[in-house]
Amino acid sequence: MLYSMTAFARSESNTKTLHIIWEIKSVNHRFLEPYFRVPEGLRVIETKIRDLTRKKIKRGKIDGFLKLEYQPGHSGMKINQEVLEQLMVSIEKVKTKLQTTEVSPMDILRWPGLIEDQLNHDLELETLAIDLYDEALEKLIDFRQREGHQLKNIIRTKLDEIDSIVSSIKADSGNIQAMQKEKLLFRLSELEAKVDSDRVEQEVALLLQKSDITEELDRLSIHVSEGRKIIDNPGAHGRRLDFLSQELNRESNTLGSKATTPNLTQQAIDLKVSVEQIREQVQNIE
Repeated sequence: MLYSMTAFARSESNTKTLHIIWEIKSVNHRFLEPYFRVPEGLRVIETKIRDLTRKKIKRGKIDGFLKLEYQPGHSGMKINQEVLEQLMVSIEKVKTKLQTTEVSPMDILRWPGLIEDQLNHDLELETLAIDLYDEALEKLIDFRQREGHQLKNIIRTKLDEIDSIVSSIKADSGNIQAMQKEKLLFRLSELEAKVDSDRVEQEVALLLQKSDITEELDRLSIHVSEGRKIIDNPGAHGRRLDFLSQELNRESNTLGSKATTPNLTQQAIDLKVSVEQIREQVQNIE
């Protein structure tokens, strides 16, 4: 089963005070690279959600965004009364001693530790955020699986096209060799030169050997067979398919360089087009 690396998912939930939203998106990447944006008070959950991600996803750049919206009538701000009282006592002492003017309330609010984040040490909220992330992650995986199924069908179609082209070339290969030999002998006869017949046969055989495409066709057939096995087996196969597409590309290039007839040249071009389309698609596979 193939999984795409491109997907998006969203999960949300409500408590009495909060509306909680997780959004996750994933894009192509050579490795697994998770990145999360969560409110400061919930930073402690990052390790757990990172571990969840690594257990369920092998490759891709994962961006997770946790958004908290307070319900009407609720606020995330809480003043630490103890700190405020100590601060006010200190302010009065300073004002008496230095005879300063009144202190701005905004300056007081900026005092470190005066404003408390109500999210800190809320174990119930931490658990809910982790569970909600896990739910969104499952949705993301389902999306990647559906996309992967479509990619699998595309790749299978392209492998079938390559197989069909290779079979067609194999069927014509005998005629191609005979036509090439006939062309070489005809050119020699046009020269009206006296050449030893044995030497001619040797040279013709050498030229035919250099232009022989049997090995390339056999390798292309093997790669097509291996590609079909890969896409039908479970697991993350993006890297294997990427390597396989490179091998298909190399063999198709070699075959094209050995083309000696217009028909074979066109078949080699068609082959490279199908291989390139596979190479483009496998970049999206986990």
